[in-house]
Amino acid sequence: MEISSGHSSSNMMWFFKDRGFDDNIIQVMFKKCKRLERAHHDRANENWEYLKTIGIQERKLPSIVSKCPKILVLGLNEKIVPMVECLKTLATKPQEVASAISKFPHILACSVEEKLCPLLAFFQALGVPEKQVGKILLLNPRLISYSIETKMAEIVKFLAGIGLEKDGIIGKIIVKDPFIMGYSVDKRLRPTSEFLKSIGLTEQDLQVLALNFPSILSRDVNKVLVPNYDYLKNCGFQGRQIVDLVVGFPPVLIKSIRNSLEPRIKFLVDVMGRQVDEIIDYPCFFRHGLKRRLVLRHKFLKQRNLDCSLSEMLDCNEKKFHLKFGLLEGHALSN
Repeated sequence: MEISSGHSSSNMMWFFKDRGFDDNIIQVMFKKCKRLERAHHDRANENWEYLKTIGIQERKLPSIVSKCPKILVLGLNEKIVPMVECLKTLATKPQEVASAISKFPHILACSVEEKLCPLLAFFQALGVPEKQVGKILLLNPRLISYSIETKMAEIVKFLAGIGLEKDGIIGKIIVKDPFIMGYSVDKRLRPTSEFLKSIGLTEQDLQVLALNFPSILSRDVNKVLVPNYDYLKNCGFQGRQIVDLVVGFPPVLIKSIRNSLEPRIKFLVDVMGRQVDEIIDYPCFFRHGLKRRLVLRHKFLKQRNLDCSLSEMLDCNEKKFHLKFGLLEGHALSN
């Protein structure tokens, strides 16, 4: 599609070319925002310069504008400034507002009264502490684009349906994982919860999981959870053992098999000479770094011919570990 040859669109063409946009991206932006054909160079330039004053680096502006070209035609004082000023009141760090706009520039096109205020009120009604409301939105600014009535209310209903209806619990879940509000109940959250129950998690297990590690509910069953579950079964874990692993350390179902689970289990069995069953008593085994913790601590213990459980070996900081196994005896006695 050719861009119209009107005076305004011609000015905007030069505006974009002066800022390094290539022809293909310019064509796409004109298709996205018809108002660009009638836009004034002065307004676009004013909005562009304002975005720089709030901490957005100029090198990032082309990407931001290409995502939401409408930014250049919005009234600066009528639309953009009010939203930015409201977002600033929610921020705790200087760069948070600029970061949020970079993630989801369409937030500047939203109405403070019609979108932002109702969203903040919705979160507070769910028990999200006032200080955390801003954190949620700035971390996942796309939230402002979701319908409260049709999308978010459905997710709240789903979470309440799995036993999380007590005051404030859903709010705590949203604080831990603001991105959960963007998923489909029918396509993602419900299938995941049904899979977790099918492998043996009780309703109470599912509630604990949702509260401690809510992001697991939004993982794809077939692409992520099933392969990890099958891998654990192939390692020798069965039934309730896998449930205990998942409840004890939920990321075990989403961590990379190749880069995380497999190297640790291989080291446990082949190098440490231990049985995989030992992980049942300490599921957080998978949390610890392989080279920086497992390898070094095993080496220390082997050199001194010391035996201990995985939790004794790993569930402490460096100083306590060395004191516990007498590696700092001289230091301890001299103090």
